[in-house]
Amino acid sequence: MKKHHRLMGVCIGACMALATLAAAHAAGQEKLKIGFMAELSGPQAALGQDMYDGFMLYLDRNGGKLGGREISVVKADSQLKPEVGVQLVESLTGRDDVPIIVGVTFSNVMLAVHPRVTQKKVFLIGTNAGPSQLAGKACSPYFFSTSWQNDQQAEVVGHYAASKGYKRVIAMVPNYQSGFDFVTGFKRYYKAPLLDEIYTPLSQQDFSAELTRIAASKPDAVFVFYPGGLGVNFLRQYQQAGLLGRIPVLSASTTDAINLPAQRESALGVITGTAWGPDLDNEANRAFVAGFEKKYGRIPSHYAAQSYDGAQLLDSALKKVGGRVEDKSVFMAALRQADFPSVRGAFRFGNNNFPVQDMHVFEVMKDARGRVTLKTIATPLKDHRDAYHAECPME
Repeated sequence: MKKHHRLMGVCIGACMALATLAAAHAAGQEKLKIGFMAELSGPQAALGQDMYDGFMLYLDRNGGKLGGREISVVKADSQLKPEVGVQLVESLTGRDDVPIIVGVTFSNVMLAVHPRVTQKKVFLIGTNAGPSQLAGKACSPYFFSTSWQNDQQAEVVGHYAASKGYKRVIAMVPNYQSGFDFVTGFKRYYKAPLLDEIYTPLSQQDFSAELTRIAASKPDAVFVFYPGGLGVNFLRQYQQAGLLGRIPVLSASTTDAINLPAQRESALGVITGTAWGPDLDNEANRAFVAGFEKKYGRIPSHYAAQSYDGAQLLDSALKKVGGRVEDKSVFMAALRQADFPSVRGAFRFGNNNFPVQDMHVFEVMKDARGRVTLKTIATPLKDHRDAYHAECPME
């Protein structure tokens, strides 16, 4: 026993010395530049702003450092245009010479920038968009997601719809990659044939024709995916059409903290599915939500939570490598450990570097302060892995 204690003492002493050395090394380095790409202008700017605010909340709490190294963040607005995203990648990896890019809001932008980033062996920490291709055959050891694979949010809602016994469901989504992924995910756990699938242009703001079609069909429920301002317009028009309360709305990325202040009563009772909510009961989440509300004066969204976790992931990995990202294989191994207290609770990466996590169902309600927010009502899919991981050649 005494020998064990002596060995433990040597180990603790050596580990402390290494940690001190790593911290001293990190402190002596130049600022580490990190690119942050998101939608920061136009109708969907609120999503990107919440992502940025979540990332910066953690960075500010850490004195502007990650892994003990001072950080300089280079903001990049992809404007919901894939071609702009590609141009920004060239600028970030060329002129700015960043070794890490964080963010990316929409899947069409992510699909355009992902190969340009990872083929340059620059690390890409995705904190929102999770198109199916990147979880499967197009996976990369340089890409890590702290959000979800797109299908996962819809899968838990499909599971909920099946459990409620709905027989006639209409799906309505924007006509782009995420829309396809969300319908595919919904149908993976909701086995009955959909009554209808409606795809609308990503820029469409008026849904009156589609709502007339829904009213005529009289389904048991409607499943929708309309992020940002699209979700505000959809639910307001749904209420104005007299459908709210008559035909249940099941949703993903449509009723979140960004939309709810504008949606208010038009969102009450709407069901949504995702990996994180403001009421999840763990210490890291309580600290995150309280800090975000204090700093920004609003309830955080899952966009902010995922980016906060992205900052935590980088902090944990940079600590392990003394702030150095030059040895890419060592830094990659440190990232894969995901050694941080996620605000969603249990978190680990699968073989494709997408999260394996619990997926929850929330209902829109008012909290004790009269604010419209999300309340957890069920967790049907626990320790849930995405459907495409087996197609990824990484182990």
